[in-house]
Amino acid sequence: MPRLSLFAILFTSLISTSVSALSLSDLSQQDAGAGLKDALIQGADMAVKELSAPGGFSDNPDVRIELPGNLGKASRTLKMMGMGGQISQLEDKMNQAAEAAVPQAQSLLVEAIRNMSVQDAKAILTGPNDSATNYLESSSRDQIRALFLPVVKNATDQVGLAQQYNTFASQAANFGVVDSKDASVEGYVTERTLDGLFEIMAAQEADIRSNPAQAATNIAKRVFGSLQ
Repeated sequence: MPRLSLFAILFTSLISTSVSALSLSDLSQQDAGAGLKDALIQGADMAVKELSAPGGFSDNPDVRIELPGNLGKASRTLKMMGMGGQISQLEDKMNQAAEAAVPQAQSLLVEAIRNMSVQDAKAILTGPNDSATNYLESSSRDQIRALFLPVVKNATDQVGLAQQYNTFASQAANFGVVDSKDASVEGYVTERTLDGLFEIMAAQEADIRSNPAQAATNIAKRVFGSLQ
């Protein structure tokens, strides 16, 4: 074998070994932060697209919104008895309201991701599979809630039963039949919409951590590949 070819093979082998052995400590703080942010923006975008599509909430049993607590139990019984037409209409509108509200979150999520510090990025990368999602939820949930609420209220106000829900639930909350945080339909749907959004984002984060090849950019693939 010619000497040049031998050295080429050795060089290729060394490069391959170096790449496969790459660890998080081998990456610069700038690269680690950039890779994480790329992956999170990708995850936020995918979650918003999935949930805002028609049926994004209603057709997904993990995030579908139904009446809460004892109201939900009673409504399921009425449906089984063929008396749940209005309830089904309200629940359909609740899920449509969630689907309409979700796109409002995207710009705030991207802003929170871009404002993430280097220290936050390092802690997230070495933390549990939902570390990034937990960080985003704690830093942006209140702001996103403020955007969701008027969208949800506008949608649910179109259903007459929503007003009956609010009247009954506000009274029932005083007796512990309904949780006080669920005493208005718009408040309840807004919180469930937020729960669904962060649940799907956590699933996206876990997928990228377990399979870095799913990341959209090379730097994100390198960063999450170093965690394997």
